[in-house]
Amino acid sequence: MPYPESFVLMVMGGVFVGVGIGVFFWGKREEKKYYNGLASRTDMKEFLESSPEHPGALRIGGWISIIVGLVMLGIGGGLHLWG
Repeated sequence: MPYPESFVLMVMGGVFVGVGIGVFFWGKREEKKYYNGLASRTDMKEFLESSPEHPGALRIGGWISIIVGLVMLGIGGGLHLWG
């Protein structure tokens, strides 16, 4: 008989994957908007040097969330099948 906690773990994993995908695409859009805004400026020093490194943070957070969600789905699925 499968543990009821495995369903909770699988739901949490699914939520993490969904949020991770959403944050990843949100970060991709923000990064594109940021660089397009820099490219339209007359002062290109900041654009060429890429000194602000914050635009990739949302995409990295999205990947981390997706990985955590997939691990949780795997553990929940394993508990459901073999628990």
